[in-house]
Amino acid sequence: MMLDLQDLQKRVFNIKNQEDFCETALDIFDYQYNNNSVYKNFVNSLRKDRSDINTLYDIPFLPVEFFKRHKIITGNLPLVKIFESSGTTATTRAKHYINDLYLYEESFLRTFKMFYGNPEEYLIAALLPSYVEREGSSLVYMTEYLINKSKNSLSGFYRNNVEDLIATIIRAKSEKQKILLLGVSFALLDLAEKYSPDFSEVIVMETGGMKGRRKELTRVELHSILKERLNVPFIHSEYGMTELLSQAYSKRDGIFYCPAWLKIFIRDPLDPLTLYKEPANTGGINIIDLANFNSCSFIATGDLGKLHEDGGFEVLGRFDNSDIRGCNLLVE
Repeated sequence: MMLDLQDLQKRVFNIKNQEDFCETALDIFDYQYNNNSVYKNFVNSLRKDRSDINTLYDIPFLPVEFFKRHKIITGNLPLVKIFESSGTTATTRAKHYINDLYLYEESFLRTFKMFYGNPEEYLIAALLPSYVEREGSSLVYMTEYLINKSKNSLSGFYRNNVEDLIATIIRAKSEKQKILLLGVSFALLDLAEKYSPDFSEVIVMETGGMKGRRKELTRVELHSILKERLNVPFIHSEYGMTELLSQAYSKRDGIFYCPAWLKIFIRDPLDPLTLYKEPANTGGINIIDLANFNSCSFIATGDLGKLHEDGGFEVLGRFDNSDIRGCNLLVE
């Protein structure tokens, strides 16, 4: 049966239930297997036959390291953007080849609205040093898009203008505005320890680790410091990766939740081809991101995590010797 690609793509953002997700995922698997040579070769190397793949647990997950050495792309649409992971000059950076930015924009905008409402209603301040200075950051692309959606003229990237940032937020607080401060962990920690401003009623969201700028802290330690120094009850977090087109968000306690087109699985750390079917087991995080339609939707990450009964998940750290750029890869 020939797949209607336009219909299949539309189905991604119209998932209503588990049955919809499973059916769409299996159809996307067929599409990517038949139109992505790297993924097809990987599946074939596992001696998997299409007749063997009938459930989500049967689908092979491509190791995320493949994005460092292969052009992972499905179909033949022209390339419009390359997102590149952060890293040092000594490391090979992962590249995500994008031929349809609509899917990324639709994914992150729908997810943001799902968790936080319309970005037009916010003052969105970004503190992302080390990201804005380089080309190809998917996080910067998303943040810039949300800032442009904001109707507040003071929304923007504050880079190292921390005192201006604080003054802007304090003023906006006094005017009862909705405020989102999005920052990389080391920059938020520097701000909190040096200035200790009163950011009560501000949504403070951390988006990643120390990036070699400071000593690594556990998430619990980081959030404890930020909560105390910024006078906020909870620290929010965003979980995303260069290799994905979707995000998950945590509003408190490091428990992340996904939009309907993103699903997390936990794999046995001693048997990477086996997925746990029950929550509470700790293991490697595998992700099905249906929005990653023109790349690969089935990725085995280098992150260590655990699922909860209600569908939420935790990121507990990363496997040793992994330099994968994923948000919130804090070793606990």
